[in-house]
Amino acid sequence: MPIQVDAQELKEGLTIFRRGDVKHENWYCRIKLPKADRYKTVSLKTADVREARNRAFDQDAEVRFSLKHDVPVFQKSFSQVAKEYADFQKERSEAGQITHHRWRVLDSHIRTQLNPYVGTIQITQIAEERWNAYAIWRQKNGKGRSGGRVSDGTIRDEMNTFRAVMGFAAGKRYIRDSQVFKGKLPVAKVSREEFTPQEYRKLHTFARQWVKDARTEKNTWYRTIAYNFVLIMCNTGMRPSEAKNLRWRDVSTQSDKQDREFVRLSVRGKGKHRNLVAANNVATYFERIRTISKATEPDNFVFSTYEGLEARTLYHSLIEALLADSELTHSSSGSRRSTYCFRHTYATFRLTEGVDVYFLAKQMGTSVQMIENHYGHVTPVKNADRILQGLPGWEPIAAAPVESR
Repeated sequence: MPIQVDAQELKEGLTIFRRGDVKHENWYCRIKLPKADRYKTVSLKTADVREARNRAFDQDAEVRFSLKHDVPVFQKSFSQVAKEYADFQKERSEAGQITHHRWRVLDSHIRTQLNPYVGTIQITQIAEERWNAYAIWRQKNGKGRSGGRVSDGTIRDEMNTFRAVMGFAAGKRYIRDSQVFKGKLPVAKVSREEFTPQEYRKLHTFARQWVKDARTEKNTWYRTIAYNFVLIMCNTGMRPSEAKNLRWRDVSTQSDKQDREFVRLSVRGKGKHRNLVAANNVATYFERIRTISKATEPDNFVFSTYEGLEARTLYHSLIEALLADSELTHSSSGSRRSTYCFRHTYATFRLTEGVDVYFLAKQMGTSVQMIENHYGHVTPVKNADRILQGLPGWEPIAAAPVESR
């Protein structure tokens, strides 16, 4: 807030003042928005106090008219609003509502692509035509990770972030709700970047040796945790945000009507709570973590640091290193994999084994439509009657790994 001098209250919520931190003597006005703890400050561009008062009342009337007719009061550039949005998402990541990796991706979209495209434009001036033209601009002005064409999936993700910033702006009343892009994404949908069975076996085999090759006790600890984290994610279909919030009290073992044991997880993510089930061998992966963890009380986070604190990044750098060392960072389409690929792998393998999409949607906390939209490339055997059907003896996706050191 600028340093105010010679302040005069013209009426409740309307003040004129000069700034003590500038050399000129022009007046400013500060207008309080009705029924809100927010203010708008406007330069009146005059040093004459009488003229300043008249212009202040005009500004006040303009603000009230704008509010009455749902016209944006504040004028901000896209880059200013996008920074507010990115900062808000960072706070959400620190609160565990989204993963730290998700925030980094959103922030990267804004800094490297969206700001060069529309950063200097006032956000009130950005229409849907500008959003629709983004894909063409992106292809002309960028390259994919491998140096070739930018993938449709990358463009879709960036356009989703573009739309999310506009939605954030509407929530802040920087723009009208009608200015938020409502159209469908113009580029074709892409399949998720899951592992093939061959790739999963390769990762599985490589990771065991990767743990043994660790050079220090601490590195061995982290690699063991990261390896079992991968196994748990691929065998449960949890979202990264749900894994981040998982505590030991949320993990239990139960039996079905045939006395077969399975793991029950109570997970929280996306503001919702649900239960999911996993094969009993998943209990082995949790036990490996518990055995070496310094945080094993019921309220402690399952996925923790070496010191026993919450693992905010969910071993992001370790997972990246594992995928890079095993030459599995990129899928066959050239897209870069992230922690979310483990969830996609689970969904693809379950559909291949014949799980009905309705039960899979319930298990994964999503909709049948989402399953059909994103995993339509999988041809499942229909009429499976249990979420774990097709797993002999409740075995996980791949053969049980050799015990880690």
